[in-house]
Amino acid sequence: MEDKTEITTPFRNHRAGFVSIIGKPNVGKSTLMNVLVGERMSIITSKAQTTRHRIMGILNGKHEDIPFQLVYSDTPGVIKPAYKLHDSMMTFVKGSLEDADVVLFVAEVGEKVTDHEVLPLLKRADAPIVLVLNKIDLSDQEHVNAKMAEWEAAIQPDAIIPISALHQANIATLFDAVITRLPFHPPYFEEDELTDKPERFFASEIIREKIFLNYRQEIPYSSEVVISEFKERDDMIVIRAEILVERKSQKGIIIGEKGEMLKKIGTQARLDMEAFFGKKVFLEQHVRVEPDWRSKENKLRQFGYDE
Repeated sequence: MEDKTEITTPFRNHRAGFVSIIGKPNVGKSTLMNVLVGERMSIITSKAQTTRHRIMGILNGKHEDIPFQLVYSDTPGVIKPAYKLHDSMMTFVKGSLEDADVVLFVAEVGEKVTDHEVLPLLKRADAPIVLVLNKIDLSDQEHVNAKMAEWEAAIQPDAIIPISALHQANIATLFDAVITRLPFHPPYFEEDELTDKPERFFASEIIREKIFLNYRQEIPYSSEVVISEFKERDDMIVIRAEILVERKSQKGIIIGEKGEMLKKIGTQARLDMEAFFGKKVFLEQHVRVEPDWRSKENKLRQFGYDE
């Protein structure tokens, strides 16, 4: 993380800050970040707990003639931990709140306000809280107004912005609400940087997304993708990936009859990677059993679940 030490000299010609996106699983956080940054960075599926890491998206631009740098953190959905993996995921969430300059708390219109899992975490944030009421396309105005009043009474946020991330409704209003709350500060990252994650991270995320889309029940949650090789040549990128599962029976399901399922996710992932990296991709995949990896601290560290 970049040093956020207070600047002693006044700085009035550039805004920069860290914006943390927080909420329960599946409320549209990843969709929102991808809309705000304009790049497809967080994997998006209809299954909960898809985002496991804290993913930063960096956006540079100008707002009312003042240059800015927004550093978005898309965090895992807030859950009650059942594995050491979940504990690590929640550490990412807490860390992003502690260094945030603006907190975007994303809630669905249909969510209950009372006993909401995110509310205790919001107490960690010193930053302004903007409540983003998502999926208004699934409700009517009367219900949206009632829910806004309910949230206002519960947490007194600095602003409440009703949106539809999927249909990009009211995104400009939300963008203004975020930018105007950023502190005046020099940029933290170089202008051409889009994210703090390496390319091989996005290769593994793309494969993991295909696993979430093509398999049911426990398989997506028990699997991890490790990129063992990422070589960029003039004409293509050569990527070798290991798909780890916890049991031998899961390995058989991932591979499928005559290797058909593994071939299917490989083809889907390769096409997405070629679009993402703008280059031809040669993708090789292997499946390996790593028993109970979600509960082993040394394995979680090895897979990048520490901060």
